[in-house]
Amino acid sequence: MESFAQFSVDGQRLYGMLHTPDAPEGGAPPRGWPCVVMVHGFTGNRLETHRLFVVFSRMLALRGVASLRFDCRGSGESQGEFSEMTVSREVEDTLAACDYVRRQPGLDPERVMLLGFSLGGLVSTLAAAGASAHRLLLWAPALPELWLSQLRGGQLPAGISDVNGWPVGRGFFQELPRLRPLQAAAAWGGVARVLHGDADTTCPPEWGVRYAQALGADAVGIPGADHGFSSLPATEMLLSESLRFLRGE
Repeated sequence: MESFAQFSVDGQRLYGMLHTPDAPEGGAPPRGWPCVVMVHGFTGNRLETHRLFVVFSRMLALRGVASLRFDCRGSGESQGEFSEMTVSREVEDTLAACDYVRRQPGLDPERVMLLGFSLGGLVSTLAAAGASAHRLLLWAPALPELWLSQLRGGQLPAGISDVNGWPVGRGFFQELPRLRPLQAAAAWGGVARVLHGDADTTCPPEWGVRYAQALGADAVGIPGADHGFSSLPATEMLLSESLRFLRGE
């Protein structure tokens, strides 16, 4: 079943889609279904590139795993302005999304997992402890260096920056040097996995290895895959490996 989801953070509405498995004849599990909260990337939304989140949510539902894919504030259809977006705000959004699914009937509050793609991987790592994540799955996770390298002369912009037509606020760049996702990964101590395309030129595969080492987790390379896993073989491997991990197989 697919149902519209909405919840609020600081008075702004966030919108998403909640996917839940159809109950078999014997009914749902006594503890409820496990659930994955999906966190999109920079300038992304709850569909993600070539509908990856949509396809994966429906695949999960057929195999007994619920999911929530949502738009962070200022992205997709959620309220707020993109110029206000910072990593810290998206961590707040992710924690609120986890709280939302824990309140839903038929879902197991003890088995709420996080999946983060690109910037969403950085955000999910920082949110994992506060969210009491049951498992953490990262797709091509980003590091702050991706955006810090774009600053001319290492200087913060005075105001709004035009990034491919997206208005990126000064606050986004200002907090990047203070973020410590690898330290957060090392301190978390939960069950995790990293999937990364070995032809990724946006977030180098070495970043995925660094996340995996900090998490004490496996890093799985997707042969020939770019940052968006933009081929059918790459997508098939990404989703099949992700499904096995989230199901604990």
